[in-house]
Amino acid sequence: MRLRRFVAVAGAAMALVTGFAGAGAAYGSGSASAAPGCPKLNVIAIPGTWETGDHRQHMSGPGMLGGVTRGLPSSTKVDYINYAASAFPWEGDVYGASKKQAVDNARGTIQAMSARCPGTRYAIVGYSQGADAAGDLAAEIGTGLSPVRPESIAGVGLISDPSRSPSDIQVGPRVGGAGAGGPRAGGFGFVSDRVRTICAPTDLYCSTEDSDYVTRFAGFLAQASGASVTNLWRYQLEAGSIIGDVMAHGGIPMLQSQLTEGANRQRVQELEKFYGSGAHTAYGSYSVGGGQSAISWMHNWIAGMG
Repeated sequence: MRLRRFVAVAGAAMALVTGFAGAGAAYGSGSASAAPGCPKLNVIAIPGTWETGDHRQHMSGPGMLGGVTRGLPSSTKVDYINYAASAFPWEGDVYGASKKQAVDNARGTIQAMSARCPGTRYAIVGYSQGADAAGDLAAEIGTGLSPVRPESIAGVGLISDPSRSPSDIQVGPRVGGAGAGGPRAGGFGFVSDRVRTICAPTDLYCSTEDSDYVTRFAGFLAQASGASVTNLWRYQLEAGSIIGDVMAHGGIPMLQSQLTEGANRQRVQELEKFYGSGAHTAYGSYSVGGGQSAISWMHNWIAGMG
């Protein structure tokens, strides 16, 4: 049962600690234009958990991002990224490996298009685990760790990003806390001004309270399970940040209070309520203002780049 696994991971997080004692126009289009036969804009769409990979056969459509990518200008090409798309942010190495596959496949798709069409620009959009991967790829590009050029990125749209940072540019109502996996250390670098994130206030994937250290540690363990030598430093910083917050707000006794039988029971009840609420899957109707839903806003924003 996933909820029991969550509590088990929380226990592992405890052991780890004790061992340690709004919207805008797309970025400038540049002078390069797409060559004949090449799209002006290539949309790299990364679906969420269970929306692709082996789970795809059980779906009748493209998932949450269908409304974002449908009906874009004819000068735009849409590529959906296939990957394992399995597990939740707090379920260990399955999630880390799945997300890494999404990042690698998305990067490869951009590189293949760039080799054939050097003037093409890119919009990267993701939902849920796909937003986690899309954001990681954008951070990699923006901080110079990728062969993809930052100036080729027209925009990055993240819906329910488990690595959302409080400093990310939000569309719609402001949401507190950060993603369940913790914010990306180093941010988005040179593409920061082109990233937009949308998170519903009751969506625990992208909105975890700073004081919920059990969830933060569980999310961290899942994220770090996919770490490579290249990005290991990011996870070291995140671990230090969580441990520092714990020590500044009561230390080990405070964390232990979040792992009591009563606290775990309450957490299970909260998670059951969250899963039953549909908050994570309601972005087609979640209003971000101006008469637009999260999905319609993201569609219109990307359409304006084409």
